[in-house]
Amino acid sequence: MFKKVRNLIIQKTSGLRELVTILHRNEKGQGMAEYGLIIALVAVVVIAALTLMGTKLMNKFTAVNNALN
Repeated sequence: MFKKVRNLIIQKTSGLRELVTILHRNEKGQGMAEYGLIIALVAVVVIAALTLMGTKLMNKFTAVNNALN
C-alpha cells in the first residue's frame, strides 16, 4: 500500500518537475515582450498628447512664423 502511494507521489512530482522546467524555458522571450508593451504604451501616450495639443501647437508655430515674416 505504501509503495503504491510512494510511486504515485513520485510520478506526480516528476510530472510537476517537467512542467516547471517547460515553463521556465518559456520565460526567455518574456523580457522582450515586456519591452514591446512598454514601447506600445509610450507610443499611445505620445499620440494622445499630440492629438490633444495638436491645434495649440499648430497655432503657436503659425504665430511664430507670422512674427518672423
